[in-house]
Amino acid sequence: MNMHLNLQEGLALYRMLADGSSDIVLKTDRKGYIVDASPAIAQLGLADAQAHVGVHLLDLVREDGRPVIAGAHGDAVAGREDGSWVEFPAITPDQRESWYRFQARALRGEDGEIYGALSLMRSIDEQRTLREQLFTATYTDPLTRLTNRSAFVSMLDHMIVDGMKGCLGLFSIDFFRSINMKHGQHTGDEVLCIFADLLREMLRSDDIISRIGSERFAVLLPRTSAEQAEAICSRVVTTLADLRQKVGDCQFAITASAGVAQIEGSLDSTMERAEMALFVAKAKGRNRLEMERRDAPRAKAPSPSDPAHFNRRHDDPR
Repeated sequence: MNMHLNLQEGLALYRMLADGSSDIVLKTDRKGYIVDASPAIAQLGLADAQAHVGVHLLDLVREDGRPVIAGAHGDAVAGREDGSWVEFPAITPDQRESWYRFQARALRGEDGEIYGALSLMRSIDEQRTLREQLFTATYTDPLTRLTNRSAFVSMLDHMIVDGMKGCLGLFSIDFFRSINMKHGQHTGDEVLCIFADLLREMLRSDDIISRIGSERFAVLLPRTSAEQAEAICSRVVTTLADLRQKVGDCQFAITASAGVAQIEGSLDSTMERAEMALFVAKAKGRNRLEMERRDAPRAKAPSPSDPAHFNRRHDDPR
């Protein structure tokens, strides 16, 4: 059943809701200057009852969020509002990042003319935190804190679809199953973390590092030639072999094999060529890097979206 309120009743209800809510209610003129606001505006450092008067709406918004808010307010005062919400980062007194959802509706006089807008700002910090946590849980390897197989496949596919040139490097820690069997799973976990940290330290800020299987890691090297990728990945293999890491109660050398291929063609083709190069590196004695052979016949490879593609021959599910 609809509730019918006269003007004064509607104003009383509006004030009751505005005063008791954590949402910020703003009344602005056509140009975007604030003429009234609910008490919740204190969240943005405007605690005094009159401190908000004359402040422009965009003065509450971080610079990178101003175009979207200006557009939403402009649509409202032009009578084009569609009831949609937009998100933006606000300016807060403590300079922390705080995000809000924003919606604006036109204010019309008795003659139907628009004289301003009524806007609602609702904090979404908690929702964004939950979304970030969900993203981390979905796309991050919990042990190494690198991106996982699902994220890697998505990023490689994105590079191929966008035609971005670069190279893919695949690394496999040598004799990892033997390390687990001889020294225990905890030591194996330490080995994985040591190698992950080495990749973070040695690769460039634009490079993308993922753990895609038990002892297997992938690096995406955007805008990198085959020669540059070979130099980068060879340095990783050599540096790892030169280090004798203290792992648990033991101190032993950790080595890795690597294969590198250019990112081109399809996702399956790119993975197949890098996999073949890695296979050759292992066949030649491990602790080395091999580049793809452009003239070699190619065997049919499983789809990279198939989990077995990343975990075959590896019984350890970690």
